[in-house]
Amino acid sequence: MGPVDRSSDNRRRVADHPLWYHTLELEPGLVTPGWFDLRPIVDALPWPEIEGRRCLDIGTYDGFLAFEMERRGAAEVVAVDIADHDQWDWPPSLRARGGTELARLAGPEKGAGFALAAELLQSNVKRHEMSIYDLDASELGTFDVVTCGSLLLHLRDPQRALEAVRGVTAGCFLSAEAIDLSLNILHPREPVARLNTVDELCQWWVPNVAGHRRMVVAAGFEVVRATKPYAIPYGPAHPRPHSTRDRAQWLFRRMVLRRAGVPHVAVLARPAI
Repeated sequence: MGPVDRSSDNRRRVADHPLWYHTLELEPGLVTPGWFDLRPIVDALPWPEIEGRRCLDIGTYDGFLAFEMERRGAAEVVAVDIADHDQWDWPPSLRARGGTELARLAGPEKGAGFALAAELLQSNVKRHEMSIYDLDASELGTFDVVTCGSLLLHLRDPQRALEAVRGVTAGCFLSAEAIDLSLNILHPREPVARLNTVDELCQWWVPNVAGHRRMVVAAGFEVVRATKPYAIPYGPAHPRPHSTRDRAQWLFRRMVLRRAGVPHVAVLARPAI
């Protein structure tokens, strides 16, 4: 197969994948139609030194942060995620309905997007099927750098998950998570979170900035650096807002963060002594 045929085949394979979560540039001119595009904000994250380090990305999905650490010169990158959408922390009401439309759109093979991206990027990242709750240093070892992005809000017990992360972190932990902007405005210094148990996107706890920081500290870390709130931009495949409430939320986020997207904050932490 010649270069032109190979490029055409790659585009077809990317287009045929049922749902891309991450917007990834897999080769010049070939970009996945993801729901979220981390490319505009990735350099603003509080990265530690990556080159030559052993790294772990938790809840990797299509692998954006894992591939980014490999690009930055990591000696080894391990990526973990659950094997099936049935293993998500679905609230009972959604579990009884068999999950949500998002899970159905993603298709039956959860790691297929990661596998295709890794192949086209010629990546050496190793993916393991494992829940964040089951992280164990006796099985995976410990890591110099651990990343976890946009996952805690989908967990029923984020503190237990963070304690598991602490158990495999020998160096630095980069936690980039969704926050509730309204809570941040109403409670700028008090650590609080909003509980949502019925959302179609399987969302549980969404904290303010202080709440996210307190969660990390409570799990046995000390915060070294932190960002101000920022928005992860929506990718080309993300559904457009339809209801008046959704449109108002988009406008509010754009007004506060100067960019439409999901409000986030990131901290770089290390295990507390």
